[in-house]
Amino acid sequence: MGERIRVGLIGLGEVAQLMHLPLLADDRRFEIAAVTDASPSLAAHVAERYGVKTRHASAGALIADETLDAVFILTPDHLHAPLLEQAIKAGRHVFIEKPAALTAAELKPLVELDAGNPRIVFVGYMRRFAPAFTALKARLPTRDEIRHVRIRDIIRESQFFVDQTRNIFKPSDVPAALIAEGRNRTEALLRSVMGEAAAPNQLRAYQVLTGLASHSFSAMRELLGPPKAVAAARQHRGDNVLVMFDYDTFTALYEAVIHDVARFDAGIEVLTLNQHFRINYDTPYIRNLPTRLEITTSDLHSTGTEIVGPFYEDAFRVELGAFHHAVTTGERPKTRLADSLADLELFAEVGRHFLMQH
Repeated sequence: MGERIRVGLIGLGEVAQLMHLPLLADDRRFEIAAVTDASPSLAAHVAERYGVKTRHASAGALIADETLDAVFILTPDHLHAPLLEQAIKAGRHVFIEKPAALTAAELKPLVELDAGNPRIVFVGYMRRFAPAFTALKARLPTRDEIRHVRIRDIIRESQFFVDQTRNIFKPSDVPAALIAEGRNRTEALLRSVMGEAAAPNQLRAYQVLTGLASHSFSAMRELLGPPKAVAAARQHRGDNVLVMFDYDTFTALYEAVIHDVARFDAGIEVLTLNQHFRINYDTPYIRNLPTRLEITTSDLHSTGTEIVGPFYEDAFRVELGAFHHAVTTGERPKTRLADSLADLELFAEVGRHFLMQH
């Protein structure tokens, strides 16, 4: 395989159209060689828009295409695990959007399958590749110095931003039976973790963890390591989640609120005795919004804030470069399946606290 990687995309919905397709098309290290989607009209639209010659009738056919070097799995979450298994067995490099699976039970056998895999499996946690995040990691104080950590995702969902900034092709030819099957499969997977008696808002809260919160849990683990325990967790209405992680000498507090105020307040704050480290992520649905690291330091007589950045490079673009590096060098990425399994195990532990909530 040369330096240019021939990729096939499975799933051409919002994230593919907003992020992956334009970035791949702009990057000469990649060639979009094939696409497939449950919607024939969407596959046709994307193929015409990006000059893709091959449209496969199914995900299985695309994975079996030996002219491809790598596949991008960008489908709804309930399809991730079975497609990933097929792609690993077919000997393809894989980029898979987070979460790699909805449950630890699905992912554990795939971690074992990947253990002897000569190909790269890369899980898409793009925030961990943002320049502000890597700057924070490089400047982070020692664990003994940390007094408190706050991590948050207080957001409005994507449609508000997308409708005002980008044109998304929304197909109408996906069979209703297939949509219903996907919903039923998703609920079955969520209940396999949360239990048959779990209320709809408890299932929704677990799904918020696997989606929105996975970025933050994953980033927290990279910065701080695994927590000693989940000290407490609460959810309200499914869309509001609060978790306290016990790190023995400090607590890491996670907040998620999904509401209709038009802002995207996602970030990480780390406090020591005399320093405050802070990064913020804006909505990824408006490309190239700046991120920065702010470090405020005080002593007995003065205080000041150092700004590192702003950085305008898109985290998805940096992530894509990391995938290319992994594929062409064989170096294992930090966002691999075993790393992703740690998230799913944490989600299940948090979910147990939701079930104890009165």
